[in-house]
Amino acid sequence: MAAEAQRDHPVPAPSLFRPRFVGRRHELDALRAALAQPPAVVLVEGEAGIGKSRLVREFLAAQPDQRSVLVGGCPPFRAPYTLGPVVDAIRPAITDVARLRLSSLSGALRQLFPEWANALPPAPEPAEDAGAARHRLFRALVELMTAAGATTLVVEDVHWADEATLEFLLFLVSRSGMSLVVSYRPDDVPADSLLLRLSSWLPVGTARVRVSVAPLTVAETGALMSSMLSDEPMSASFAEFVRAHTDGVPLAIEESVRLMYERADLARRNGRWVRRHLADIAVPPTVRDAVLERIARLDADTVQALRGAAVLADPVDEATLATVLDLPVGRVRSGLVVAISAGLLQADQRGLVSFRHVLASRTVYEATPPPERRAMHLRAAREYEGRGQQSLAWLARLARHFGAAGETATWFHHAERAIDAALLAGDETTADTFLDDLIAYAASAAPDQVARLTSKTAFASFTGDDRYRRLVDTLCGVVDDPGLDTVARAEVRVELGRVLLHREDFERGYAELERAVADLPPTSPAATSAMSLLCLPRGTDRPADKERYWLDRLAAQLDDLPPVARFSVTADVALGLLMLGDREGWAVASRIPDAPPTSQLWPQIARVGINMGALALVWGHNEEARRRMTATLALTEQRQYHRYGGLARVNLAHIDWATGRWDGLAERTAAITVDPEVSRMSRIEAELVAGQLELVTGGPARAEPRLRGVVEQTAAASIYEAVEPAAALATLWLAVDRIDDALALSGETMAWVARCDNWIFASEIAPVRLDALLRADRHREATELVADFAAGMVGCPAPASRAALTRCRARLAEHRGELSRAAALYARAAAGFAALPRPYDALLASESRARCQFAAGATQAGADLLAEVHEGFSALGALVPAARVGAELARRGAVPRRRGPGGRPSYGDRLSPRELQVVRLVVAGRTNRQIADALVLSRQTVGSHVRSVLRKLRVASRTAIAVRAVELGLLEGDE
Repeated sequence: MAAEAQRDHPVPAPSLFRPRFVGRRHELDALRAALAQPPAVVLVEGEAGIGKSRLVREFLAAQPDQRSVLVGGCPPFRAPYTLGPVVDAIRPAITDVARLRLSSLSGALRQLFPEWANALPPAPEPAEDAGAARHRLFRALVELMTAAGATTLVVEDVHWADEATLEFLLFLVSRSGMSLVVSYRPDDVPADSLLLRLSSWLPVGTARVRVSVAPLTVAETGALMSSMLSDEPMSASFAEFVRAHTDGVPLAIEESVRLMYERADLARRNGRWVRRHLADIAVPPTVRDAVLERIARLDADTVQALRGAAVLADPVDEATLATVLDLPVGRVRSGLVVAISAGLLQADQRGLVSFRHVLASRTVYEATPPPERRAMHLRAAREYEGRGQQSLAWLARLARHFGAAGETATWFHHAERAIDAALLAGDETTADTFLDDLIAYAASAAPDQVARLTSKTAFASFTGDDRYRRLVDTLCGVVDDPGLDTVARAEVRVELGRVLLHREDFERGYAELERAVADLPPTSPAATSAMSLLCLPRGTDRPADKERYWLDRLAAQLDDLPPVARFSVTADVALGLLMLGDREGWAVASRIPDAPPTSQLWPQIARVGINMGALALVWGHNEEARRRMTATLALTEQRQYHRYGGLARVNLAHIDWATGRWDGLAERTAAITVDPEVSRMSRIEAELVAGQLELVTGGPARAEPRLRGVVEQTAAASIYEAVEPAAALATLWLAVDRIDDALALSGETMAWVARCDNWIFASEIAPVRLDALLRADRHREATELVADFAAGMVGCPAPASRAALTRCRARLAEHRGELSRAAALYARAAAGFAALPRPYDALLASESRARCQFAAGATQAGADLLAEVHEGFSALGALVPAARVGAELARRGAVPRRRGPGGRPSYGDRLSPRELQVVRLVVAGRTNRQIADALVLSRQTVGSHVRSVLRKLRVASRTAIAVRAVELGLLEGDE
């Protein structure tokens, strides 16, 4: 009896069941808890086949209101359909879109849901660029989801998501208040994927929960296997064997059990299921092997159904699959029945079939003979082409199938249409994915089309250097093609130069552009484009006369250009002149109309407003900068130019930093630095503002990593972008006595300014460079620097540069011991900065003035002024310099003048330092509101100061204040 009990009984196993949900109680509880308190973002991560989808499905099955949850998935396409997962999630949840009463904004949804075209409002006017179109589309999608009653979006396999889908998920989380659940494979997420932002930044009030799905234990493996076999127990050795060869991955476990079942390799021993030949036949180590062996046991119709489903990749109906396979529907249906029963395919609520597991789909596709694959792709392409849809998903599907079928001409046509549709939808990444292939093909088959295709490239979606390198290599090959005519070659060369500039290979880029212009008709669009690129300062070694030469050429042909081109070129000429410190740029800018000659140029109005506003800040026309930027932001919001809106926001943050409007600035810059909808350089600019703010509010230790990162990212950029970060980091290093580091960085940057002969950009770097030289006892170089700065500013009336130059002269005079002159120059610099206004720099100059007063023996005047400075820093929120000044007052034992009843120093009939500042600003023509902004005071306080000045000077008007101030010598040292 004992021997009999040990004998195997190879009796037929019962029918296989779908595996039970095993070993995921903790993960399921975490998912439930997170979504019980919306909004929440749940990140479900784990390797392929680990059970992420099953976990999500089990959670959804238990939801009382499943209509409020939208579910979509990302197929593993090389060029994913734009927003495909989101569209697939929304479409089945809405039966009658007309009942939702959507706003006119929903007209932007027509290209994603062409079947709803009759129920949607008309499409809005074209946006100014892909970013604006994308933002409008995102807003429309959120409105649609909200109107449909959705509270949670679930997107599976987001490691395969297209860039637009990832950006939409970030947008959804930041703007809608909806909860989001995403599943993904961490190992398949690119290092620069936007998906990582979901795990690194979320809006305040949004919970983040990461659910890591781990492999099953031996006991859980046995439980899963048992659930497939009528819940009869597994032997311990069998469970251990399967666990060891599948690593506890549920998909591999399930496929292995199915394989063993089909091979009749299961037996009963002592009431338990065991493997008959445990030592002789190894369990397939990979899902691929398991799937291939299972398929080999299926009938021909089932195998064909699987191959057709793998080729189509999307969920498909019987009729379409029959067409692609060129088989009768009846045979396809019988094959599908078997494939679904075998657990390889699944059917959704619409009756569409697809693979249960992507890995199984890939295995079948790769095992399909290539000729057969190509034939199916061609039949699929013709089937979809005959349907006449016009959505991006439809165009992308056509391009994919025609390309895989080897029909290059038709593929080229549909792929370019898909590119245009993707750019219109704001999906620059998908567009560039198609462009890579199209440009590579055109390089050999149609080189005359390469320039046109390359001009569509959206470099904002490029990451790393590989794509740049491939594109440069391709364009270089086309340029060297002897069969290309001269003009076509020059047009390609323009695009090559543009790519090289984006790659920050400035020397080669400019060389290619200059060669191109020589071979192009002077007023051709390509020549104009090249000269517009040549006239703007970039790189580190290009003298200003180079840009001026191209500016003059552009200006000379303005009258010969058509209106649209004339508008854009006028803006480029104004921009170039202002970047060179030429006041004529403002005159040229004044010729740009407030309203464009055609509605197509409204985006250019926004671009001009941003560029002119940013340069107004560089020049020191801060109020003009704010006016232009505020107006531009309003325009971008009105016309939904979201990308330009992002630029306006970051520039306004920069203006607020300069003008001392720091309330809430840290939070605003933090939001911009993680906003995927703004450009890379805008995020870097926000990092710069945040770093400078941290330096004065938190100290060097907090600010250095951020500022160092900004310097590294702008080191090879244009002078416009690189100087201020270098000045900020060098200032930090001086504050911690890293003089050698400050000397090296400031010296390199200052040399750059000198080589380019572009001294308007010396305002930030010259003072810190001078201080570093003096602290290193390099007096001769310090004197030469100030002389060069002064010579470079001849003829340039930029107020910011003038104030910075005065500050440098004061520092040099102080170092020479000319304390009285230095104090007067510091006072003049402080007044100059305050008039811009730049209150922080004004306070720094006043602090230096007080230092000179102490050194000259004017202890009381120094103490009074330093107390004012301390008050000013404190009012700004500049905690670090406020602490420094407070410590200096305490160290010197300095006591400010007797304070009156209000706690302020009592000056009797004499003007206080603050009142002197007010006088200087009144004389400069500032209103009370402008003075309040400059000195970071309330208008009521400024009004009080003005009334006190009127009383003390015994005059009755603001004009009389100016006259009396001159008579009394109160403006000594001022210009």
